[in-house]
Amino acid sequence: MNVSTIPDQDVMDELLNTTKNTDDRDDLMTQGHKTTEGSHSSVNGSLENELKQLESISPMNQNISTDDEQDLVSIIMPAYNCGNCIGESIESCQAQGWKNWELIIMDDCSTDNTAEVVARYQNEDKRVRYFTLSENSGAAVARTRAMRIATGRYIAFLDSDDLWHPDKLERQIAFMKANQYDFSCTDYSSIDEDGEPTGKVIKCKKRASYNDILLTCPVGNSTVIYDVESLGKFEVPNIRKRNDDALWLQILKKTEYIYGLNETLMFYRIREASLSRNKFDLVKYHWKLYREIEHLSVVRSVFHIVCWGFIKLFGIK
Repeated sequence: MNVSTIPDQDVMDELLNTTKNTDDRDDLMTQGHKTTEGSHSSVNGSLENELKQLESISPMNQNISTDDEQDLVSIIMPAYNCGNCIGESIESCQAQGWKNWELIIMDDCSTDNTAEVVARYQNEDKRVRYFTLSENSGAAVARTRAMRIATGRYIAFLDSDDLWHPDKLERQIAFMKANQYDFSCTDYSSIDEDGEPTGKVIKCKKRASYNDILLTCPVGNSTVIYDVESLGKFEVPNIRKRNDDALWLQILKKTEYIYGLNETLMFYRIREASLSRNKFDLVKYHWKLYREIEHLSVVRSVFHIVCWGFIKLFGIK
């Protein structure tokens, strides 16, 4: 099993202020709120004990089960000021036919009632695990910290305002196992802030390469699952927006394609307050992704930004 390790001390340094009680999308995290002293509870014994237990887990026994058992799925959920919607997202995990999962919620210093909402679920379901970062750092950092402590055979991603179809994990993992795929996504549809369907369905490609992701990124973040045993763990590139695209590009340096299951198994919530809807603002993050993270040439970076702008302008995706 090829699982890259990250020093446990880093986890202890970064995962401060977790609570026994119990996000918005990447875009709401860009508001950059800083917590004040005393606004979060201090580190308690449960986190320290849990991290010590994680230290003793070897890569060969990280909950990898036999074929006739359900492998553990670690669900990664960054959170920021999402108390009004995170409950629905948690419930969509609990409704899964695939029961062997852990939900790792990494709170990026929320100032609303996110912790209280999560507490109601955590007290009743020990599969729900809640942590708080020491300072507001953005979705990329929150995802990386959550991935570091994940112990599942598979890692899946779910944003705190999105929802899953009850068959999502079962159908997607069966698709991966039947075809020996280690990286996959699905179709998804959009819903409004009240959870009502908009009628728009976004289709994924049967398979997408590194260059496909650069050009159009035909991948919905909350649809992705990948096999940790095959591909290991990753650092999410630390940019405030488009860090999910950046992560897919990192993974596609270790495997040739992400494979698409053409079934609508995720529901993406469109929020009026979402900063990512400002397409002009996103140009600088695409530039940062292409030039500073992927080190593309100026000409190629401009080409991809123009293609992206064309796609958005004409509503192709």
